[in-house]
Amino acid sequence: MILYVNACVRADSRTDRIARALLERLGGEQEEVRLGEECLQPLSEERLVRRTELTERGDYADPMFALARQFQSADEIVIAAPYWDLSFPAVLKLYLENIYVTGLVSTYTEEGKPHGLCKAKKLWYVTTAGGPYVPDFSYGYIRTLAQEYFGIPETELIRSEMLDVQGYDARELVARQIEMIRNRIGR
Repeated sequence: MILYVNACVRADSRTDRIARALLERLGGEQEEVRLGEECLQPLSEERLVRRTELTERGDYADPMFALARQFQSADEIVIAAPYWDLSFPAVLKLYLENIYVTGLVSTYTEEGKPHGLCKAKKLWYVTTAGGPYVPDFSYGYIRTLAQEYFGIPETELIRSEMLDVQGYDARELVARQIEMIRNRIGR
C-alpha cells in the first residue's frame, strides 16, 4: 500500500497536483491522510503520560496509534507539503509528532542508536515554492527522519520552485514537473 500524506490545505494546491501525478504513475493500492482534516493535537502532558503507559505495555492497538500503525505498515510513502516559511506547514510537524511512536515506527539499540521499524522502502517528498527552494528544514529534516529513525532506506525530492516570482510561468513550471514524472517514473 502507498500512503499519501497530504499536508496541502488549498483546494487547488500546486503541490497536490504534482503529488497526484506521481501517485498516478506509482499505481497500486493507495490510502490518503488529509492532514487538514485530521484532529491532530500536540502532545500535552496528559497525552504523553497516556502514550508512555501504552507503549511501556506494548499496547499499540489504541486508536491513539492509528496513524502511526498506518505509516509503519505502508510499502511506500508520498508526502506532499508546500514550502512555507522555509519549512512545511505546521500540521505536518503535528503529524510527525503523533506518529513517532517508539516501539512502533522506531526503537533504540542498547547503544542508544535509533533503529527504524517502518516497512516502506521509499519515501517521496513533493513540494512547491513561490521563490527559491532551500531543502534544509523541510526535505532535509524528513530525509533524516526517514532514513535514520524510521528505517526507510530511500528518499526522493520532487520540487517545483519560483512559482510566484515575476517572470516565471507557474503553470508551465508545474506542467513541466508533471511531465517529468510521467516520463521518468513508472512501474
